[in-house]
Amino acid sequence: MRDPHATPLAAAPECLPAPRPLPDCPVCADPPERISWRQRPGRPVTLVFDPCGHRWSSPAPPVLAVTPPLPPLPPS
Repeated sequence: MRDPHATPLAAAPECLPAPRPLPDCPVCADPPERISWRQRPGRPVTLVFDPCGHRWSSPAPPVLAVTPPLPPLPPS
């Protein structure tokens, strides 16, 4: 029985972009292993990119999104 809540993909699996869970560091353009963030009331958000250690300030908190895993490719 099909899942009534399943959403069909708009593109074929081989056409989907590679998943990128974290944005690149805006200072050195390297992909981070982790991003930490902290905000104090009335102050901008500070993002810290690991392992490079660069800091970036943003007026708004980051948007967090969860991406479901890609479905397995059919056997060829």
